[in-house]
Amino acid sequence: MPEPEPSVADVVVRLPKTLPAHASVAEARACFADDHVHLLLFTDSGRLLGTLVREDLDDSACGPALRYARLAGRTVPADLPAEAARRLLLRRGQRRLAVINRDGALLGLLCLKRRRTGFCSDADVAARAADRLR
Repeated sequence: MPEPEPSVADVVVRLPKTLPAHASVAEARACFADDHVHLLLFTDSGRLLGTLVREDLDDSACGPALRYARLAGRTVPADLPAEAARRLLLRRGQRRLAVINRDGALLGLLCLKRRRTGFCSDADVAARAADRLR
């Protein structure tokens, strides 16, 4: 019997960095100083309120960053097959999508690797963090 195809839930980074709903544009810009950061996740009580990419912030952006955030086109359900999600990311030219449940709760972050052949894992993220501390 063949093994079931992995779903997004099987490959998601489970503890992505999040920002509070009141985070400022300046705080968002500081996060984007790290070239590994592609998508910021704004949450309140575990619920995803919005996502932000660098291109969402023009030079005149100021105040609360959530004002410039959006959800449309930046989320996927956990039960989507991982390969379907990879193809979707490739088609859209994206590398990150927030993973949410039906109620809008953030379950994690789907991160397509730089080579676009697979997904980042919690272990990959932890290893990068450890490298930065050295």
